[in-house]
Amino acid sequence: MGWAAAAKYRGVVPANEPVTLPGPIVLAAFAGWNDAGGAATSAIALAAEQLNAQTFALIDPEGYCDFQVNRPQLRFDPQGQRHLVWPSTDFLRATTPAGQDLVLVLGVEPSFHWQDYCEEVAEVLAGEGAASLVTIGALLADVPHSRAIPVQATSDVPALRERFGLEKSAYQGPVGINTVLERFLADQLDIQGVSLWAAVPHYVANPPSPKAQAALLTKIEELIGYHFDLKELNEEARAWQEGVDALAAEDEDIAEYVAGLEATKDVLDSPAASGEALAKEFERYLQRRTDQ
Repeated sequence: MGWAAAAKYRGVVPANEPVTLPGPIVLAAFAGWNDAGGAATSAIALAAEQLNAQTFALIDPEGYCDFQVNRPQLRFDPQGQRHLVWPSTDFLRATTPAGQDLVLVLGVEPSFHWQDYCEEVAEVLAGEGAASLVTIGALLADVPHSRAIPVQATSDVPALRERFGLEKSAYQGPVGINTVLERFLADQLDIQGVSLWAAVPHYVANPPSPKAQAALLTKIEELIGYHFDLKELNEEARAWQEGVDALAAEDEDIAEYVAGLEATKDVLDSPAASGEALAKEFERYLQRRTDQ
């Protein structure tokens, strides 16, 4: 790690250098438990497309995935031939116009052998000289679709919290591969992590979730020093919100429920309360999964 990267960890940014995480920066999202509404993986997929990221490695899913949960899919290729697509973990390289090196990790949360899986991920990232990790997730929460989607950004690194206005997570309880990987890489490679979680309204849980996707990408921009083209995505988010508005208006009970969420959100929507509120929603989300 060079002097500039180390300085950022101490909360010091050299003059004329953009405020970003030390690079190469890893952006990682996993389908499944950590990906309500498909918001996290779709955000990374759009980032990969706009950055023209190129795949350079993958992890074979054999031994990690339960294929009855995450089944391979038949797809048509550009030549019209059908082929199987397996739920692998893909690693992609990209560089922003400002010269920030990125590694994008896009996969499916493994069903088995998580420590072995993390060791494979660590081997690839060590080869890339990765210095920072941003895990991206989305959870179902009691939040209204008509308000800004809250994104909780946390880190265990004091200097990163100070530099980027992040919070220290107070959550305790069950975790997904995002958290396990973050802890593993911190312990094994001293890769410092930031965790992003978007709250997806639980009553519109099915993908797509363009509003949550846009909220995650906006937060990612602050960490990597690159602005995505969100014009089309924001238009999709507006159309999504209008569609949910129309559905809610057709049911008096749902309309009343949404109005209650809006009132609560307006009271809690302050910098001091938002992180705590989202943490509580995360706990409720996990409890709902446990009760199912």
